[in-house]
Order: sequence, then structure tokens, then C-alpha cells
Amino acid sequence: MANVKKHKGTIGILTGGGDVPGLNPAIRGVTVRALREGYRVLGIRRGWAGLIEMNRDETLSSDLVVDLTENVVNKVGRTGGTFLHTSRTRPSHVPPTAVPVHLRESYPDDVNDLTKEVLANLEHLGIDILIPIGGDDTLSYGVHLHEKGVPVIAIPKTMDNDVPGTDYCIGFSTCVTRTIAMTHALRTSAGSHERFLVLEVFGRYAGFTALLPTLAGAANRCVIPEHRFDVENLCELLTFDRNKNPSNYSVVLVSEGATFTGADEMVFEDQETDMFGHKKLGGVGDRVARALKEISPKFNNGHRVNVINQRLGYLVRCGDPDAMDSIVPMAFGNLAMDLILEGTSGRLVNIRNGRYDNVPIEVVTSRKKTLDTKKFYNQRRLRPTYERFEGAPVFIMTSDY
Repeated sequence: MANVKKHKGTIGILTGGGDVPGLNPAIRGVTVRALREGYRVLGIRRGWAGLIEMNRDETLSSDLVVDLTENVVNKVGRTGGTFLHTSRTRPSHVPPTAVPVHLRESYPDDVNDLTKEVLANLEHLGIDILIPIGGDDTLSYGVHLHEKGVPVIAIPKTMDNDVPGTDYCIGFSTCVTRTIAMTHALRTSAGSHERFLVLEVFGRYAGFTALLPTLAGAANRCVIPEHRFDVENLCELLTFDRNKNPSNYSVVLVSEGATFTGADEMVFEDQETDMFGHKKLGGVGDRVARALKEISPKFNNGHRVNVINQRLGYLVRCGDPDAMDSIVPMAFGNLAMDLILEGTSGRLVNIRNGRYDNVPIEVVTSRKKTLDTKKFYNQRRLRPTYERFEGAPVFIMTSDY
């Protein structure tokens, strides 16, 4: 009689949205535990796109699905990015150009809901539990599938640390670590030329990635999405900081989603939107730099202060994870497996008050997670509030409770 290996079930894993260091350790954390518990694990390539591009009439290709083994995940588990690849696909809102060729006759509309195909492909693959790893956009579609009856356990990741329901998202620590290191590295140029240093950092709606490095001493001031700032006030403060500095320079971190007083909207690279309705941010640092240079004589005895302007962007996304983003993803992956073994789904694994936990997945779409400016941000001085740390989480202002 043939020796047929039976599995307890099949787990599907995918990563969506922007890449961050820590995704591969999370995939490894799930896979190693799952295999040892008797499950099969399938990696779905290119996030939600992999689940709409699949053609059920053709033999499965490794271009879309990969059978995960310990050998596969151990090799990549210490590296950055996501070896499963990623996309910003939203299967419920697919434009005609993104509809797979084999489905275009069935989905000819300007906006197409391909959820029916996703559900059929999950069944075709025999996936019993789905683990999406992503930010609030990626996970919001996970909520949608949960409401359709798909067993889903979500793992939060984002450089911005803005997924509701958790104090911490994979990628945040490495982002903060790199931001601090690169800001300090660029000080040598700012000091050599006696300039303002303007660094644009991540943060569409939440200012954690600007405020926390500033709190740690990386910058003199920061401007964040939660508070519209007056550029003349910023220039006056930076001039004051520059004059106090023996090397005659000062530093400001600018969240990509920050807006000037009187501005109608954030600054975008172009007007094209993704499937979640977001335009690509970028350029507010350029505008801040130009404005500071133009108005600096007003606060510097008639003399212009030149500016060094740098967008950190993908420099803080790339490369290997730091210690926090190696440990937390491993724990999140095992938390997901704990829930699976309990027969539980519809949950978001999280960190709450420094402890690992989980909450209903619906929290992802319940609200926006932003910074409490009254508690943590001095709106007049454009810098963190340095007081009352007792009882705060490790990263001070990141608690969502």
C-alpha cells in the first residue's frame, strides 16, 4: 500500500503593499512551525495579485505559488524584502488594465470586483487558512475575505507603524534605526556647509517615523501629517537651532504626508492613484527646502541659509532587518500558528503594552491610527514632548490603546 503523507491542512501566506525588512522572517516563523505541526504551507507570489492572476485551467506555476519548505525559508529568513514578491493589488477594485488576460471578457468594467476569482482560487489551491502580511490596505481586503467566510489571520507590517490594533508593525524598528543613522551621517555635510538639513521620511497619515527619531536626538525639529505647520515658524526655529550649534547647522525631519498651513492637500509625485485610491506621495521635502532657503534671510540678519535636501525613501526599506524586526516577525508567525492550532481565525496578531496578543481583524478597518499630538507633540515648537514616560510602551508614542 502506498505511503501517502497526510497534512492537517494547508496554510497560504502572502505579502502585500510596500516591502519592509522583517517580511521574510515572518514567513519563516509561520512556515517552520506549521511544517513541524503537520501542515502544508503555500507561498502566494505577488500578494493579492497572485490570487487574481491564477488560471485554474492551467497547471500551477511557480510564478504564482511556491511550496514552502524549511530549506526555502531558512535561506531567506535573515534577509530583507519579501522573496514572495508583493503588489498593491486590491481584488475588489481592479481596473481593466490589471484584469488578467484570461478574465477580461468576464470583467470588462472600469472597476472590477474579482473576489469571486480569489475565492475560487483559494479553493482550487486547497487553502484552509490564509495569512496575509501587510499594512492597513492589504489587510483591509483580508477583512473582506474574512467577512466572506475565509479563515484569515493577519500579520501587521508597515514602515509607518500605522495599522490600527497594534503597538508595533513589522518594519518600523528598522525604519527608525536607519533614519537615525542616516540623519547622523548627513550631519557631516550639513555642518561642513553650515546649512539646514531637510530629510523627507515615511508617514502618509501618521508621524511616528519622524517624531521618534527626533525624540532620540536625530533632528532638531519635525513636521508630521497630524499637524499643519507654518513654514515661517519652522524657519525661525531652525535658525535658532543653527545659531546655537557650534557647527552652525540644524536638522528637520519632514513626514511625506505633512502639509503647509493653507495648503489644500499633501504633496504628490503625480496624480495617478493605486487600487486603494492613494496617490504616490513625494516632494514635500523639496518644497520645504525651497521655502526655507527663500525666507531664511528674514530670520538670519538678511543672509540666506542654503539647504541640503534628501529623501530617505527606499534607503530605509532596503536591506536586512534589525534585531527587533528579526524577533517580532518570528513571534508574530508563531502567534498566528497558535491561533490556527486553537481553531481560531478572524484575528490580527499584535503587540499590546509590550506583550504579544491578538484582536479581532475588523479593527484594521475600524479607524485610522495616528499620533496623539496633544500628548506627544509640541505644536508650537515642532518637536516631541519630553515628559511623562512612565507606563509608555518601548517606542513611547506608538500605543493604539
